[in-house]
Amino acid sequence: MNIRMLVGLAGNEYALSPGDEREFPDKEAIRLIDAGYAVPVANQKVERAVATPAVERRGKRGKADVVSRDGDNAAD
Repeated sequence: MNIRMLVGLAGNEYALSPGDEREFPDKEAIRLIDAGYAVPVANQKVERAVATPAVERRGKRGKADVVSRDGDNAAD
């Protein structure tokens, strides 16, 4: 039976934190659920949305020419 842990639990073959899911033999899973350490998990596939990566754009940013090309001697 697949269960979700409500508390931390460690054994010879596992170390589980709250929220972790694991398959246990039915008798052991029922014992953990009855003790309040876990809840049963329905065996259903969950689809998750995946964001498509943004298209990378490379090129010039901002203004190309900041300084005027007319000349450097504006005070003359």
